[in-house]
Amino acid sequence: MKNYDIHKIRADFPILKREVNGKPLVYFDNGATTQKPQVVIDAITNYYTNMNSNVHRGVHYLSQISTDAFEVTRRKVQAFINAKHDYEIIITKGTTDGLNLLAHCFGKAFVTAGDEILISAMEHHSNIVPWQMLCEEKGAFLKVIPMNEQGELDMDAYKQLLSAKTKLVSVTYVSNSLGTINPIAEMIRLAHERQIPVAVDAAQAIQHIPIDVQELDADFLLFSGHKVYAPTGVGVLYGKEALLNAMPPYQGGGDMIKEVTFEKTTYNELPFKFEAGTPNIEAGICLADALDYISEIGLEEIAAYEHELLAYATAALSKVPGIRFIGTAKEKSSVISFLITGTHPYDIGVILDKLGIAVRTGHHCAQPVMDQFGIPGTIRMSLAMYNTKEEVDSLVAGLIRAANMLL
Repeated sequence: MKNYDIHKIRADFPILKREVNGKPLVYFDNGATTQKPQVVIDAITNYYTNMNSNVHRGVHYLSQISTDAFEVTRRKVQAFINAKHDYEIIITKGTTDGLNLLAHCFGKAFVTAGDEILISAMEHHSNIVPWQMLCEEKGAFLKVIPMNEQGELDMDAYKQLLSAKTKLVSVTYVSNSLGTINPIAEMIRLAHERQIPVAVDAAQAIQHIPIDVQELDADFLLFSGHKVYAPTGVGVLYGKEALLNAMPPYQGGGDMIKEVTFEKTTYNELPFKFEAGTPNIEAGICLADALDYISEIGLEEIAAYEHELLAYATAALSKVPGIRFIGTAKEKSSVISFLITGTHPYDIGVILDKLGIAVRTGHHCAQPVMDQFGIPGTIRMSLAMYNTKEEVDSLVAGLIRAANMLL
């Protein structure tokens, strides 16, 4: 990490220079969305200033350069996750959109009454509700891999749950509420021993951990652009070619067709079969700029810096009187969830905001996780590559001040 220049990185993010309530902004809500570097902001301006046009439709110049830029993103994503083919990259609105697409299309092709979908106890609602909807529609069953009090999955239970009835495993790589890094490679290997495909929700992993979908042998992988320093409204569903070809389209409309008559429609080839309508072109193009920015710094270097910062923050927060950590897995990334005895997370969050410190409070769209721990929610500190030890110290001081005010 000798070449990791935190001051230069922070200078690349204009919003980090602003004040909130007269205090320097300390932004620890990166699990909800990350801030954007100047190169991404400039790319948004450049698109609307010089390129704005619809993609995949026009023969005129602006349409051609917009289409070319949009397709560059597909190839950049392919390289970033080491997919075999660029047409295995489906551009979506985000992870939630991708999971709904997957549940609808995979379910239509492969799931029947009595089948089982396997998820984990630490999933975000977007990796629970679409599968529940599918199971209700098909008469299938949703099975849940349990976790222990440290927030780690029970791998023995996972092995037992895999069966001839299991049609898909859909599991998060990194828990958004606990920070747990799941043993995804091992989970995929065990599922594949039974010819069961695996979908990986990488929304909280893609910005923190180098991912190689071919090395993992993931059948599907999903993430959101706004978690990886790109704009909102764009995401990725990666899928193996054979599985994507076996699935029907999700939505009907422009771009996903080859030929339409009133009698019959012939669907387009990959990836366009799953990309109906005008996409969020600006965000799609700027996703490439965000990935380039990360690649220039180096994801391994980012991961090493964030790992050191996570260890520092965990040690510093442990000195706060009355703190209770929620999620203490051995393998963690980016997230620390906690409570202060005798206080409500919302009250702590409001006081921290007055000090210019942004954290997330609540159930983090993971209510079953909170139910397991018997709590309504937590205070969540989620880290990014531009956070610093000095900001951690500010949070610790703010927490002590807030607790003194409330107790």
